[in-house]
Amino acid sequence: MLHFDSMSKVYGIVPTMDHYFDIVGMLGTCGYLDEALDFIEKMPMEPSFEVWETLMNLCRIQGNMELSNRYSEIMEELYPSHLSKEPKAGLVPVTASVIAPKEGTKKNRKWESLGDQKIYELLKGLKEQMKEEGYVPETRFVLHDIHPEEKEEAIMSHSERLAAASSLLKTPARHEVQIIKNLRVCVDCHFAFKIISKIVGRKFIVRDVKRFHHMEDGKCSCNDYW
Repeated sequence: MLHFDSMSKVYGIVPTMDHYFDIVGMLGTCGYLDEALDFIEKMPMEPSFEVWETLMNLCRIQGNMELSNRYSEIMEELYPSHLSKEPKAGLVPVTASVIAPKEGTKKNRKWESLGDQKIYELLKGLKEQMKEEGYVPETRFVLHDIHPEEKEEAIMSHSERLAAASSLLKTPARHEVQIIKNLRVCVDCHFAFKIISKIVGRKFIVRDVKRFHHMEDGKCSCNDYW
């Protein structure tokens, strides 16, 4: 913070929105969520969508869902139409759920097509291998009051997870898996993609609203900060 303060006080440099964005990210990453909010409220300009989104995501990563939901409501009120609608060329766009199960109980659930069933079976098979590699489903972000096993299934049906499985089935072995999502990729899917990249020996390139994630051999280029 001393360096930030010295910009204007010592060198006469007026901080830009990018500078404020970086400070919020730094404070939130270190766990100083209240300080990050206080910093935002004292900004001499209107905080951008990216500033609020960064704070919301960092609250979620730090496990403070109450604050995360609060900032999510602020973003929805201030920026109701901020979602990108332009998919990047060469990437698999993720929109609604790829798999849409028909009505029925868990035991007699029927899938829309054979292709959907293959996607689901692939994800189930991968899940067992992933757990052997240390994967633990991050179900705390599933806010619905349902059984823990159903929470795991809900996470497994995230649109980016389904798109990745579809790509694994339709592309040649060792081919890069490329996904684009117009929201931030969820924490669990990010962790899952890293482990899957190691299991299947493929590189995952995931573009979300924040950045490109290059995942290979269990590691991501973002170093788990995005």
